[in-house]
Amino acid sequence: MFEIFPDKYVWNLSANIALSSGGEIAEILEACRPLLDAAARGDAPGTEDFFASWCAVADRQVELAGECETAGRPLSAGTRLRRAAIYYQVAERMQARDFAPRRQAYANVLDSFERSVRLGGENCELVEVPFEGATLPALFVRAEGADGPAPVMVHFNGLDSTKEMIFWSGIGQELARRGVSTLMVDHPGTGGALRLRGLTAFPESERWGAACVDYLEGCDDVDPQRIGVMGWSLGGYYAPRAAAFEKRFALCVAWGANYNWGELQRRRREREGENPVPHYWEHVQWVWGKRSLEEFMEFAPAVSLVGVVENITVPFLVTHGENDRQIPLEYAHAQYDNAVNSPKRELKIFTRREGGVEHVSADNQPVATNFIADWVSETL
Repeated sequence: MFEIFPDKYVWNLSANIALSSGGEIAEILEACRPLLDAAARGDAPGTEDFFASWCAVADRQVELAGECETAGRPLSAGTRLRRAAIYYQVAERMQARDFAPRRQAYANVLDSFERSVRLGGENCELVEVPFEGATLPALFVRAEGADGPAPVMVHFNGLDSTKEMIFWSGIGQELARRGVSTLMVDHPGTGGALRLRGLTAFPESERWGAACVDYLEGCDDVDPQRIGVMGWSLGGYYAPRAAAFEKRFALCVAWGANYNWGELQRRRREREGENPVPHYWEHVQWVWGKRSLEEFMEFAPAVSLVGVVENITVPFLVTHGENDRQIPLEYAHAQYDNAVNSPKRELKIFTRREGGVEHVSADNQPVATNFIADWVSETL
């Protein structure tokens, strides 16, 4: 993994997210170099400096995009805006929930992303999925070359990601090349569902999974018999849970085997493993709608696939990096070993020879996106 900050996993992870999303190394270094001293103050204390530095780089990309657009160069403008949205997102996700400027940064993410998609002519439609009296913001990437209803994958977020980050990973584009569409969802506890609509997470991911299937069954360009579900990071809990209890899903992919996330919280409190964001304990309370750390810790054991993956009766792929510093590798084996009723199950551990060894293959994401896209297209 690209590690510009010595012994600073959380900050280095953010730089790698920017790289794997399509950021430019020179711009990423420009954002990071002024932060080397701030990084020495710990994960959380320097995050406001982190925010300012990354937003400054993003602001300049927006300014340059405006110059391109004025000159009649929409594709160049779209490229600049894509990178601006990436840098705003990296800055925003690192902040405490009550850091007021993050709200404007998130608005900048959405604006820059929408303009980049429109000006760049991207294969991406912004849609809303009806859900229990509200709607979930989502992105739909269509299968390429389809002459009829195509299979589709529903992609869930992790603890601290957004639908835009899923899009930037390239998984939707790789699936589209193989004739599979993708619905990327900001479900409860993530993205716009949490930030704009106050929808917090709950363990029963099959509820929003069912809403996604209902929505897709009403789309003329979707084959309702070939709807799969996948998720990365904490989505490695959400997707298998949904597949276990929403029987309309035709297959499942866990991109990071979050087998017993509740138990992992106890281990994290004992300082075992790395956190994905600073202000971690505030963040999990926000995501799950809990009022105190004590309330969260009492609730956390409910977020577990122990006794759940046995209910998966469709093809099931579990992937994991051998050097994942956030989710123990043992969870990948447990998740695979206990999915005994899947008719086709596979465990893929990414090794140093292949690359993609970190959490959700953040060090080399195309390794994972290509493997998963191949497996899904072959299976569907």
